[in-house]
Order: sequence, then C-alpha cells, then structure tokens
Amino acid sequence: MDEKLLDILVCPVTKGRLIYHKSTQELLSKSARLAYPIQDGLPVMLPEKARHLPLEELETLT
Repeated sequence: MDEKLLDILVCPVTKGRLIYHKSTQELLSKSARLAYPIQDGLPVMLPEKARHLPLEELETLT
C-alpha cells in the first residue's frame, strides 16, 4: 500500500485514521470497527463491503 495514499484516505464512516494490515490486505478503522478490503491494489471504501472487526481482533491492533 502506497504510504502517500494511506495518508490521504480516511474511514468514510468516522473520518478517522486507517491502518494497513498487510497479511489480510485490508485497511482497518479502529473507531468504526470495520476492515475495508483491498482488491487488485485498490481499496474498496464502501461500508457495506467492509468486514466487521470483532473486539478480540481490535485489541491486537497497534
């Protein structure tokens, strides 16, 4: 994930910071508890396409 792109993108729900999770190819929003998928190198920033993050997974994020 391009660092410049990551600096520009925000969660569409909360407008908060996103965390790139390399192993799952997702952008994570801790505040919204959502994981936005990255498909073919492009982030899919639609809340209805995001995966809900369980509390246990949120606790492991830095």
